[in-house]
Amino acid sequence: MTSFVRRWLFPLLALFPASVGAHTVVTSTLAESASVTVYRNPDRGEGAIDPRFPEGFALISEKRRITLPAGESTIRFEGVADGMIAVSAVVTGLPGGVVQKNRDAKLLSPAALVDGTLGRTVHLRRTDPATGKVTEQDAIIRSASSEALVLETQQGVEGLRCSGLPETVTYDSLPPDLSIRPTLSVTTNSPAAAETEVTLTYLATGFDWAANYVARIRPDGRSMDLFAWLTVANGNQTAFPQASLLAVAGRLNRTSDYDALVEDAPSPRLMLRCWRFEGYAAAPGWMGGAPQPAPPPMAAPAMMAARMAEDIVVTSQRVARQEELGDLKLYRVPMAVDINPNAQKQVALLHRDSIAFESYYAAQLLASDESPQPRPLHRMIRFDNREDRGAGVPLPSGGIAIFAPRGDESLLLADSQMRDYAKGETIRVEAGETTQQTIVQERWGKGMRLTLANAASSPATAEIEIADAEGARLVSPSRRLARRDGRWLWKAVIPANGAASLEYRVRE
Repeated sequence: MTSFVRRWLFPLLALFPASVGAHTVVTSTLAESASVTVYRNPDRGEGAIDPRFPEGFALISEKRRITLPAGESTIRFEGVADGMIAVSAVVTGLPGGVVQKNRDAKLLSPAALVDGTLGRTVHLRRTDPATGKVTEQDAIIRSASSEALVLETQQGVEGLRCSGLPETVTYDSLPPDLSIRPTLSVTTNSPAAAETEVTLTYLATGFDWAANYVARIRPDGRSMDLFAWLTVANGNQTAFPQASLLAVAGRLNRTSDYDALVEDAPSPRLMLRCWRFEGYAAAPGWMGGAPQPAPPPMAAPAMMAARMAEDIVVTSQRVARQEELGDLKLYRVPMAVDINPNAQKQVALLHRDSIAFESYYAAQLLASDESPQPRPLHRMIRFDNREDRGAGVPLPSGGIAIFAPRGDESLLLADSQMRDYAKGETIRVEAGETTQQTIVQERWGKGMRLTLANAASSPATAEIEIADAEGARLVSPSRRLARRDGRWLWKAVIPANGAASLEYRVRE
């Protein structure tokens, strides 16, 4: 009889709408469409995304179709992002508006399942390892999850897994207040029954994005092709299939502590402890004595999302479109993309051919420093971000890989970082150190002398920036110097297999 009831009663109950008091519960499991607008972590600077802990955020807008009954009802929006900021959620399209909203933080876990079924009947299943025979009987959970899991059967009270036999507990259904996925609940009062499309919009943490550039120098050595990827990281466990993807570049003014507003799901412990008492017949192999240490608690969804694997999916059919958003730049991906959980997505951001550039060798130093041993100079690539030079587009910060031709191959010349650059700015990118062009800074009589050496078979252009130290100022240079960004600038052409020098004095 018990088996018959379990087999037929619960499917029949599923045909009727669930209710909580006078409230009908309406569950929306999937969004018909979603739009994800990702904002960068403003404190990351020029560095790369941390794939395990994305510290930006996203504005998510979902369209869902639901069937409302007349009167009061509770709508459960399942499958929202783990990092949802519930206070930011806005629901539009409900005929009766929103009475109240709540982020359901109780997610499915062994401990939460025990809490939700305390005092209810479950099924205890045991397997005899000697014969392989499986027995099953009804039991009632009598303990809270913070203690031992205590069951009451027809034979009496016992602790789970204390018999020495392989055993487990099965459940007919989930408690009504326990969610498998992150859920937002809202209460509404509809004047009449209706089928309607609602829009759910909210902010969520655990996102970030960056630009990643690939520059290929052409055989002429004076122009290059520039391609950029838009890399988006989703540190949540929620997927957004076939979503509209947008990214906002620029520093957004953010004063709210979003981390403090995110409601992490509780993660109570489930203790499985055994004890001896008179008349308890433990099977051979029972581990008695002192209670065994509890297993580590299950990770909360936010922590599980932080352990994301670096799964990168690449999509490059079309290039993102740039739009204006006040003083910020908005990049809209022109096709729907899958934003997978705990993963990264790459789409084409921009593409420019034949950008004219120049290369030179650089160093930054203090006027009063001494370095008598040769130091390598840094190779720099510079170009003007103008349309007549082949560029002329805003360039968000990110990593840049520079490739140079070598016969029929392209070899990596540098792997560097680039800050945000606006249209019309002069862009400087470091392309590694060189051992063929060096600098020496040493005492020379009553002053200082800089010597640049070039071991290459062609002349090299160098730009050396010299800063005045505190209480020590550069005076009486032997060559004419310019000023750039508050520093002295020495521009020199080092002859092939030759050297160039600059003398100056330091006034203290």
